[in-house]
Amino acid sequence: MLSSQQIFTVMDLTIFFSPLDESIYSDITSSSSFYKSIRLFGDKMPDYKDAHIALIGVTENRGAGSNTGTAKAADEIRKKLYALKKGSGIYRIVDLGNLKPGHDLQETYTRISEVCRILLENNVLPIILGGSHDLDYGQYAAYETMEKLISFLNVDAFLDLDDDKAVPAQRQHIHKVLLHEPNYLFSYTHLAYQSYLIDQLSVGVLEKLYFEAFRIGQMRTNLQEMEPVIRNADMLSFDITAIKSADAPGNANAQPFGLTGEEACQICWYAGQNEKLSSVGFYEYNPEFDDEHKKTASVVATMVWYFIEGYYHRKKEQNFKGNDFLKYVVAMPVETETITFYKSKFSERWWMEVPYPGGFERYSRNSIVPCSYNDYQTATKGEVPERYISTLAKLG
Repeated sequence: MLSSQQIFTVMDLTIFFSPLDESIYSDITSSSSFYKSIRLFGDKMPDYKDAHIALIGVTENRGAGSNTGTAKAADEIRKKLYALKKGSGIYRIVDLGNLKPGHDLQETYTRISEVCRILLENNVLPIILGGSHDLDYGQYAAYETMEKLISFLNVDAFLDLDDDKAVPAQRQHIHKVLLHEPNYLFSYTHLAYQSYLIDQLSVGVLEKLYFEAFRIGQMRTNLQEMEPVIRNADMLSFDITAIKSADAPGNANAQPFGLTGEEACQICWYAGQNEKLSSVGFYEYNPEFDDEHKKTASVVATMVWYFIEGYYHRKKEQNFKGNDFLKYVVAMPVETETITFYKSKFSERWWMEVPYPGGFERYSRNSIVPCSYNDYQTATKGEVPERYISTLAKLG
């Protein structure tokens, strides 16, 4: 019998997806709608190979614990997203339909991984809609054959670092990612955790690994300072639990405090603009807990819209040797003799260069890291920026 991976290599993706029900889009008539600007799996599977972005619904909730119902999320999000107006740019977006769950949870992880891998190999960015947060393990596993180190960005009120087999998979998935072999995780950054929901020892574990975790309060003080963190990610996993219940009630684990819907959209806008970022997943929305107007579905749909809008505003700022950048070399009074910064003439965004060990070429793509103007100012005062120190430790 063929394995799931072998099946993916010899067969069309169609066999693993269910087409979309017409009721999702049948009443949308506006020619300027999002729905009218994309190709979707209705009568036949759309060709994804020339697309920029592919939407993937996931109808899996066996890892959801008390949040069972996330399997119905994707279609509710689509109803809201399809009705929005098309944004800027020339859309090349396909909706592949809903991925059929495997015979067990591990099989679903494998299916997500293989679909995302195929899309990534064709330079198509997958947007995963629905299901429980543990499904991002499949999203992460898609990078295993890419032969590059990955920066993982996670937005969640919880840290999900449990290693107790008795707790739902949604509470274990980050622990599983950290232990995954082979290890190709360069950095892990957690945004919007809530201190009273997590074990402080878990934060210490992340810090010992030179990973970062930011409380919701730290983010709210200056969300713009989070932009370089978001710009450094290769993949984004967004748990709707991070958004406060007043804006996103559709979740069995919804919390009274958290990100606002506007802040969530701002994060998605930054993520969309990130040229490194090549996959994103939106998890844990449960329509059964939503209000009668499906407010949470509207919030998630708007987040997806802003991510796509950001994507079509990418600046292609990766060649730091070109004339599009200003270069600043700051002399330091400490062992690090100089730190080199780059500033884009167009977007005015900042990067800094961190040396990596000779012979470790796989670190090269991670050695020029996004930073902020504040990092540059810190260096001009003779202090080494914290972002520089943590990156140097990872490159070690």
